[in-house]
Amino acid sequence: MAAAGAPVALAVALAAPGLWVAAGAWVLMAAGLMLADALLSARPAALELSVAAPRVLGVGRNDAAEVTAAFAGAGPRQVELALGANDRLSVSPARQTARAAGGAARARFALSPQRRGEGRIEGLWARWQGPLGLVWRQRETQPAHTLAVTPDVQAVKDEALRLFARDAPFGQKAQLDTGEGSDFHALKEFQTGMDLRSIDWKQSARHAKLVGREYRTERNHHVILAIDTGRLMSAPTAGIPRLDHAINAALLLGFVGLKLGDRVGLFAFDARPRVSSGVTAGAQAFPLIQRLAAQLEYSAEETNFTLGLTTLAGRLDRRALVVVFTDFADPTSAELMVENVQRLMRTHLVMFVVFRDQELEDLVRAEPQDADDVSRAVVAGALLRQREVVVARLKRLGAQIVQAKAGELGPALVNAYLGAKRRELL
Repeated sequence: MAAAGAPVALAVALAAPGLWVAAGAWVLMAAGLMLADALLSARPAALELSVAAPRVLGVGRNDAAEVTAAFAGAGPRQVELALGANDRLSVSPARQTARAAGGAARARFALSPQRRGEGRIEGLWARWQGPLGLVWRQRETQPAHTLAVTPDVQAVKDEALRLFARDAPFGQKAQLDTGEGSDFHALKEFQTGMDLRSIDWKQSARHAKLVGREYRTERNHHVILAIDTGRLMSAPTAGIPRLDHAINAALLLGFVGLKLGDRVGLFAFDARPRVSSGVTAGAQAFPLIQRLAAQLEYSAEETNFTLGLTTLAGRLDRRALVVVFTDFADPTSAELMVENVQRLMRTHLVMFVVFRDQELEDLVRAEPQDADDVSRAVVAGALLRQREVVVARLKRLGAQIVQAKAGELGPALVNAYLGAKRRELL
């Protein structure tokens, strides 16, 4: 309005200098129209803002929050809505324009959990224009809605069900307790297809026919989930910290292990031991493992492998499968880890879970466009080779290595666990 009135006021002033007050009248008219627009628009006091959001959200599993702007009486045709949250949550999109129907406007915002802890929706904003489109009116409220960001247990259960469905023959044998394993179960008449090594020659001579030994699947193995919560595990990969990927994979393995009759324990450490649950048995023990895993905090301290793994070894009173979730940057930083793992492997079976660094692999494979791209690819390649040196050394020591992308870590770990049971490594 000011831009449209300026040429007119200038023309009037040039044609009739005595009428210069017309410019002031134009300004007053514009101000009057703005005031009328503000008075005719819906009042902020007549607006009620509310949000409907989940109370619990798993890391890596997105959900939605619905914001409602309800006007008492006549409302505008459309409302611009915005939602704000703390650093535990990411909100997308930042703002939305929603059409009002029946005096209420609604918009859905995607909530993406970034880290475990307490997520808070800290603010709701709504603004709308008057009927003349000259002014904005705005209302802000703080709903104080909190939600718990926890490990993604639902994804763990869904993945476990898929794995059990895929490995149905193995699951059936585990329920029958016969067919695989090394625990002697009974003698039975030898049949075609049975392993020749199962023939009991003494009993065959006694019964004058071939008799074979039948074995059953071993149970009550100790499985220790040893999670490194140090600085490197707080670094993100695939959108969330490595620690959360490790927790999800550990919970999946714990759920499967408890269902198969093994005893599962949780141990966490960084600069010093943080959590030590001892071993528990039965599917009813899974909520305890889940609750302890949800309490693991992100740490900025360097991991003390000597203290952590020595403490763990002192608390194990029988041979166990120790699954170590950790990360390392180079052979130098991994030296103490390798030394302590070597001592642990004298008594126990150690399985290392190693994250494949997708970002470094993408830098190596990317087609270079300039000299900086070449430098990044060379550095990324050197870092990947250093990681492979450590992995190869662990393999030579006898450790089982599970190396997979963050999204494929859980199934790969369960397959390695089932393979170790089939090969009677425990």
